[in-house]
Amino acid sequence: MYNSEEILEKINQGLAKLDLEGQPFGLYQPIRYVLSMGGKRLRPVLMLMAYNMYRDDVERILPAALGLEVYHNYTLLHDDVMDRAEVRRGKPCVHKVWNENTAILSGDTMLVLAYQLIAQCPPKQLKEVLDLFTKTALEIGEGQQYDIDFEERLDVTEAEYIEMIRLKTSVLLACALKMGALQAGASAADADALYGFGEKIGLAFQLQDDMLDVYGDFDTFGKKIGGDILCNKKTYMLIQALANSRGWTHKELLDWINATEYDAGEKIRAVTAIYDQAGVKGMCQERINEYFHEARVILEEDVKLPLEKKQLLWEYALSLLGRES
Repeated sequence: MYNSEEILEKINQGLAKLDLEGQPFGLYQPIRYVLSMGGKRLRPVLMLMAYNMYRDDVERILPAALGLEVYHNYTLLHDDVMDRAEVRRGKPCVHKVWNENTAILSGDTMLVLAYQLIAQCPPKQLKEVLDLFTKTALEIGEGQQYDIDFEERLDVTEAEYIEMIRLKTSVLLACALKMGALQAGASAADADALYGFGEKIGLAFQLQDDMLDVYGDFDTFGKKIGGDILCNKKTYMLIQALANSRGWTHKELLDWINATEYDAGEKIRAVTAIYDQAGVKGMCQERINEYFHEARVILEEDVKLPLEKKQLLWEYALSLLGRES
């Protein structure tokens, strides 16, 4: 079996070989740019690792794995425009290097390219794989809309937020694992279990991302720290702070949310202090631990493979969350 580093190398080599030299130049250059930024490539890695638990010939489904990575980066181009983000993976966003129209159009092209690549999966599983991918793509759009709707609300509940990040983030990780299992000819029960495993890992991963936006650092996070605070993004952190702060602290938080003129550094420091007082970091970490445990139970008990076949996938999940056990 291949470890995650070996699989990542295959994915990067495959991406480098993609034919993105088409015309007009201004359409494909941003695509090459965003795909050259690097990143964990965790979605195609998860697909190939799931496949590799059942079969060794991972190159057989490499185009489909590349398609999932192209699709993921398409969503990032559009997300960055909507979020008015400036930096992605430590580099200027596509709409900052070019413009918003270019980011949208190149992103649309990446969606078509993703379907072209995924459609190269083994013919026997083509319909099932495309149906799963299409359902996932629709769910991600639903999650993004919920995220937009939450911008206008201060009463977003934890349950609503968890469902939003399940749709916006988790389902693509789950899709990657299930697509790998399906293409390998795994049982329906195993494929569904791996989907559930991916959902739980995805929830933990997104909650950790929320926490790192406040308590991380630029070098490891790849984005400016405090960006969610500055745009009043309804993250798990803010939702819990609104629910658990009291008195003048709650009023101060609302004042910062409603402020239209402020020093960015001062706002980040002040809101972070409110988070500290409300104990939201500990709440977030507890929820991350719960999802992590649930994922482990699914992989150990519901995926009917010998332990040694699942070990590399588990170790990769550990690495995603910076854990050792």
